[in-house]
Amino acid sequence: MGNCWFRGSSYINRVSTAKSETPKIQSPSERDRSDESRLPSNAREVEAMRLDSAARNPLTAFSFEELRKAEVIFLGHLSHPNLVKLAGYCCEGEHRVLVYEYMPLGSVESHLFSRVMAPLAWATRMKIALGAARGLAFLHEAEKPVIYRDFKTSNILLDHDFNAKLSDFGLAKDGPVGDMSHVSTRIMGTYGYAAPEYIMTGHLTVMSDVYSYGVVLLELVTGRKSLDKSRPVREQTLADWALPMLTHKKKVLGILDPRLDSDDYPVRFVQKAAMLAYHCLSSNPKARPLMRDIVASLEPLQQPELMPANVCCGP
Repeated sequence: MGNCWFRGSSYINRVSTAKSETPKIQSPSERDRSDESRLPSNAREVEAMRLDSAARNPLTAFSFEELRKAEVIFLGHLSHPNLVKLAGYCCEGEHRVLVYEYMPLGSVESHLFSRVMAPLAWATRMKIALGAARGLAFLHEAEKPVIYRDFKTSNILLDHDFNAKLSDFGLAKDGPVGDMSHVSTRIMGTYGYAAPEYIMTGHLTVMSDVYSYGVVLLELVTGRKSLDKSRPVREQTLADWALPMLTHKKKVLGILDPRLDSDDYPVRFVQKAAMLAYHCLSSNPKARPLMRDIVASLEPLQQPELMPANVCCGP
């Protein structure tokens, strides 16, 4: 037997083992009449994300209970078009499952680095960049600011129109309040995305997220991974390799994703996106732009008329 929680319910329900059938929960209203009842179905499609694979999960230093609490606390109480909705969770034996709203196009990572799918168009990449920026800006400017702490392409999910939504709040932290300048915490996250000052000191601020955003923006521009051990040593860490070229208009075009059609993007938009990434990746956290300013910078770079037919403008 295990535990389940679903959005809209204040109860933690008991769940039975069900390997080849629909999971069953005990409804609070039927607690005395039946030990089990079938999990109700509804129109919302859901995606089950397993967290029990240590080989694929970098967050093994956290217990599932810690991760579940973070998800429920943040996704359960924050609502925004660019945040994925948490539908519930289940915990049974060694199995750990978080259930989200279904995002049919998967992660940005799966599209950006796929060898079989068509490359994302420039306009689609900028739409994704704007949607993700809006999600982060909302978190940073909430009544009680939230630091995402693990912003990366695999945590940005896409709906059927390529609208970006942030997922996986297992590492999210409340931001500093009052006179506090930062939050001191265990160093967790993903190498290649984490801000250097956070790695060195454990001091976490909203500007740590801004640095990670800059890395993701670079990935969208270059089509390269944040960390790629298959490349020459000097090119393995994307931010370190690309940073010196971002302020040079001609050099920027040399690091642009070669899969992009030259007729697909305005050169000046590429240069503006590169400069925005440059500012996000500043070694001085105080010199990085706020997420709301990043949103304002990206809005003029949107080209809905150049998006594929199945991609409409986001919220």
